[in-house]
Amino acid sequence: MAVQKSKKSKSKKLQKRAHQSLSNPTLSNDPVTGERHLRHQMTADGFYRGKKVVEIKQKEEALEE
Repeated sequence: MAVQKSKKSKSKKLQKRAHQSLSNPTLSNDPVTGERHLRHQMTADGFYRGKKVVEIKQKEEALEE
């Protein structure tokens, strides 16, 4: 098993961890509907890159009201 030669200093340890923070998710706008969505994901309406890829069924309760 490998054994470290010397202890890693606190500053070196914190410099390494400084780049591990989470970033905000990247959002895109659909060119057809204008809806915001996560990158590489289809919108709630079923559009991906401006094309309808999935027909979304609506709940019966919403249609009756």
